[in-house]
Amino acid sequence: MKILMVNGSANQRGCTYTALSEIGAAAQELGAEWEIFQLGGQPMRDCIGCNQCSGKGKCVFADGGVNEFLEKAAEADGFVFGTPVYYAHPSGRLLSFLDRAFYASSGNSPFAGKPGAAVASARRAGTTASLDVVNKYFGITSMPVVSGTYWNMVHGRSPEEVRQDLEGLQTMRNIGRNMVWMIEQLKKAPMPEQERGTFTNFIRPAGQ
Repeated sequence: MKILMVNGSANQRGCTYTALSEIGAAAQELGAEWEIFQLGGQPMRDCIGCNQCSGKGKCVFADGGVNEFLEKAAEADGFVFGTPVYYAHPSGRLLSFLDRAFYASSGNSPFAGKPGAAVASARRAGTTASLDVVNKYFGITSMPVVSGTYWNMVHGRSPEEVRQDLEGLQTMRNIGRNMVWMIEQLKKAPMPEQERGTFTNFIRPAGQ
């Protein structure tokens, strides 16, 4: 069992990393393997909707680590996407990365039927709004959403402060345990076949 996580912070060992590591450690106690995919501090190209990825299963642009991540995603059993909060919103780099990854793989998704969790770290506020945004990727990709025992968030301006957020860390550990449990249950009962092929636009040319 493999859990693949994404650290949407440019700080590779900061607050978001601390939260993800707590999830991973709890999952590992139950026999799961885990990996944190670091987005790092380099500029992240946004999805430009060029549709050149259609049918290819990968982004036409080789930068940003998107295609490397998609290869790993195909072998993963569950996902955690972590983000810092700056202005009551997920990090721009995480959203650009996820837009490209999910758009490029929409024809043959490595995510469908696999559970996902969103995690946010903040000094104070904006976490729930950020979680709402990231959770939408799960909702459009047939991904069961993994919950904890409170909102999936930690608080602190540094890893040291996050480690003082005892309830937040408790929530992270419960996410890890719930992730392993859900993966095990889904292996017993695979998701049903999904209908595909219908694609409509809200605006149609005159006469159609």
